[in-house]
Amino acid sequence: MKVSPSFLGLANRLADGRVPRAVIFGAGHGSTYPDQDSSGHALAAGAVRAASRDDAPLVEHWDFDLGGPLFDSKPVCCIDSGDVSTTMHDNAGNRARIEAKTREVLSVPAVPILLGGDDSVVIPFLAGFAGHGPIWILQIDAHIDWRDEMHGERYGYSSPMRRASEMAHVAGMVQVGLRSVGSARPAEIEAARLYGSRFVTAREIHAHGIEAALQHIPEGARVVVTFDCDSLDPSIMPGVAARTPGGLTYTQVIDLIAGLGKRARIVGFDLVELYPPADLDGLSAITASRLLVNAIGAIIRQRG
Repeated sequence: MKVSPSFLGLANRLADGRVPRAVIFGAGHGSTYPDQDSSGHALAAGAVRAASRDDAPLVEHWDFDLGGPLFDSKPVCCIDSGDVSTTMHDNAGNRARIEAKTREVLSVPAVPILLGGDDSVVIPFLAGFAGHGPIWILQIDAHIDWRDEMHGERYGYSSPMRRASEMAHVAGMVQVGLRSVGSARPAEIEAARLYGSRFVTAREIHAHGIEAALQHIPEGARVVVTFDCDSLDPSIMPGVAARTPGGLTYTQVIDLIAGLGKRARIVGFDLVELYPPADLDGLSAITASRLLVNAIGAIIRQRG
């Protein structure tokens, strides 16, 4: 494992030997397309960790997003285990290592939290839940990511939900925040709908609130949340590779995560597609850090 500054100053193990409720780990590279450079996305985990430093001394303070301290006035129960070793264009090797790390965390048992990386790291992350299903997927993203292949690569950032639909342990998916245009053609829309994916556009969330998405998640379901930073409006999340107006607000997303934690059970979370070279004054990294805090807070507040 590559050593790097930790999120919120969290240790890589709990001092008293307790089993952690959640384990954070980073993965800079997944399955990169030929002749493309993913090094910008590989900076994301470090940027999010760095943005969390100012809040590190405040974890016991009141957090108005959560309605109390991060760990709900209980002992710290989340660790940061550092980064999986990945190499650009070592696609098969990267996938194997990310999947293995996910399985390792689930065997603890703990909730794995992955900091990407582009969206291709989601495929091995979800694959790691084999044997821990059935799971539902809540994808928060501007795009549906249903291409069967791009540039001859079937495991790239345009394909994670297509690959997830082929996993026997995935029971269903809800895709939230969709807007504008991306790699999806009519054929991909038809394939996703035939599979049974539920589309909830950003416009629907703006008009009807988060219940427009939550109503499609079965109560009590085990859910993996995959959060793509371009789901947020670029006015608050400029540090992405595909800026698109009309995105979700910060409050909508944290309410969606909190609402999911009350309706179902969050068993995994990933944050991907932060692109630090496009960030403005570190705004996106700060926002991503706060989103991760909210995800941890929702996980901690789940029963069991």
